[in-house]
Amino acid sequence: MNWRDKKVLVIGMARSGVAVAEVLAAKGSQVTICDKKDERELKDLITKMSGKGINVIAGKYPEVTGEKFNLVIPSPGVPLDIPPIQQAYGDKSIYVWSEIELAYRMSQGEIVAVTGTNGKTTTTSLIGQMFSDAGMPTIVAGNIGKPLVREIQNSTPEHRIIVEVSSFQLETIHNFRPKVAVFLNLTPDHLDRHKTFNKYKRCKMNIFKNQEKDDWAVLNYDDLQVREMKKEINSKAMYFSQKEEPSPGVYIKDDQVIVDWGTKKDIICPVEHIKLRGSHNLENCLAAIAAGVVLNLPKESVAHTLHTFAGVEHRLEYVREINGVTFVNDSKGTNPEASLKALEAYSDKPIILLAGGMDKGSDFSLFAEAIQKGVKNLILLGETAPKIAVAVEKIGFKDYYYVKTLKEAVHKAWELACPGDVILLSPACASWDMFKSYEERGELFKAVVNSLGG
Repeated sequence: MNWRDKKVLVIGMARSGVAVAEVLAAKGSQVTICDKKDERELKDLITKMSGKGINVIAGKYPEVTGEKFNLVIPSPGVPLDIPPIQQAYGDKSIYVWSEIELAYRMSQGEIVAVTGTNGKTTTTSLIGQMFSDAGMPTIVAGNIGKPLVREIQNSTPEHRIIVEVSSFQLETIHNFRPKVAVFLNLTPDHLDRHKTFNKYKRCKMNIFKNQEKDDWAVLNYDDLQVREMKKEINSKAMYFSQKEEPSPGVYIKDDQVIVDWGTKKDIICPVEHIKLRGSHNLENCLAAIAAGVVLNLPKESVAHTLHTFAGVEHRLEYVREINGVTFVNDSKGTNPEASLKALEAYSDKPIILLAGGMDKGSDFSLFAEAIQKGVKNLILLGETAPKIAVAVEKIGFKDYYYVKTLKEAVHKAWELACPGDVILLSPACASWDMFKSYEERGELFKAVVNSLGG
């Protein structure tokens, strides 16, 4: 597609929006980028964008008409009910695309896309490592923190492109078609944006929207809602399960990881061979194996990666042990279900939990029950602190403390800790009330932990 002189509006000057604007400007498009933040907040970015011939509008949105723009690309965090996007939808001459749709139209190579409520980053990273370890040119990008549109600029047909995709990104795709679409699990999330669970589910299911009969859907057999998606999609299914033995599928039998093709079975490795900890990570591993084997990865190479892959930053990341107290950074636990799995991973130890952040409309009742069963002390911060406190008090848990900052939370936890305890940051909430990202939150946690004596 020829991008020269295309008139493009990019909404949102965060990581994804900036990447889109810079890539399209370099290809000769007439790019305007806007953000509701004012010029003072965006001073450095405005200088950078203007130097690349990009028109910047700060503190407001432009009027969107077919005469001014051919294409509107909202950043993932931008809601679709704002005026410029609604104006674009009202003009049939204007397309509204997500960044991954744009990237798809520029990319070469087979795409493996990973979605679900939890486990996306670990699974995406693991699949990428599997292809890389097998000697294939590999790109890992998307919602994982690297804008796909920038990463695929030098892709070739030989590349394997592993992309984490969110419901926000999938909401505005048109032609995006992964060769393999992995759907890990489905629980309520981002209801502040999508309003209903069904709308959230439908956005997620867009991952299968353009797949055809020679493509693959990797589906969680243990999640009934995900398993039932096969009835609505065109692609071939490869299931994964910790509880059953689906065929075709990847599952556990006699403590071995098995790939069942229907006509034959392959042993990948013993379960104890897998380096990642926790049943939720075993689920992620089975999904990654399924994605790899349907694209013909050698089982010996897959087994090697499972034995060596230690996980991703900010997801059950070991930070340090001081005087017998272990510090774990799970800042990527941005909803209750993710944090439940973190608590499960350390259920054999006393836990001091640091939780709270921006409310995404989550229900904390099950989270509260897990806290009552396995948490010694609870440190609460952020805008959801009172909501979580109400949930735990309702079932009789009283040992919680309010703090104002993450630094204060770490110091309070350290004050309460005894040898053998785990101090776990797993907020069960988004970070945006206090931080720019969960990465920033996790980095601060690690910095504070590393500043402690002992």
